[in-house]
Amino acid sequence: MEKFVRVLLIGFILFLAACGTDNNEGEEGGEEQEDKGSISIGMNNWAENVAVSNMWKIILEEEGYDVSLEPVEKAILYEGLVAGDLDIGMEIWLPNTDKAFYEEHEENIDWRETWYEGTDLALVVPSYMEDINSVEDLKGNEEQFDSEIIGIDPGSSIMGLTEEVITEYDLDYELVASSEPSMLAELQNRMENEEPIVVTLWKPHWTFAEMDLKILEEPNNIYGDAENISYAAREGLEEDHPEVVEWFDNFMLDDQQLGSLMAELNEADSEEEGAQNWIDDNRDLINEWIGE
Repeated sequence: MEKFVRVLLIGFILFLAACGTDNNEGEEGGEEQEDKGSISIGMNNWAENVAVSNMWKIILEEEGYDVSLEPVEKAILYEGLVAGDLDIGMEIWLPNTDKAFYEEHEENIDWRETWYEGTDLALVVPSYMEDINSVEDLKGNEEQFDSEIIGIDPGSSIMGLTEEVITEYDLDYELVASSEPSMLAELQNRMENEEPIVVTLWKPHWTFAEMDLKILEEPNNIYGDAENISYAAREGLEEDHPEVVEWFDNFMLDDQQLGSLMAELNEADSEEEGAQNWIDDNRDLINEWIGE
């Protein structure tokens, strides 16, 4: 009988221990981040867009969201927002660059808050080119530039405007279409040897934080006045995820902050690593956006 009691007692103790383990596991599970659903961000391949998209992916995932970055061209971005296939588009340039898209989709997209003020589209040269300060100075200096302006993707707004600049100022230059990475590689290579080069570029861009560049004056204002960058959301996102929309409405970066973010991505081994490094150094700013 005594042996039977001991067996029952041992069994009871093991049962209590098992219950305690389950309770602890439940408590630990309660500390895990709540799954709040999924967010898709349309990301076109511009340096500032890649930077802020990767930054927000990490922030949202820290807050419990499942986030996907979807590489898209600008036209596909707007179509995705209208169809509800994308939740957020990070980079809307208004009032000029994306005017046609805005007018086409004005009633079917939730146009939200500005997060960067004062953009520039321009022709840019290295600062060591002391005698080239205006688009007008390019005329007569074709030989040193090989009669080439190095551009980015064909069909982009800045390429179309640069064709207008070439015509308006009667420049005997060929606009060479490539891609942003190819243009930047050529710019870096030429600058290492202090060789002449003129490229299509824009602000915000990490190159202005990392390289000694100057924007050429353009008296006829073909590139237009400074613009702002805002974000857009699919219709219904504010109802589905109100805190996300509130955080993005609070989101604001100045030239130094955005430049440093882009530089971190450029210097890191991966975009995710660069975004995480910047987040770790700017927690106070991020907490202002998300209200922590």
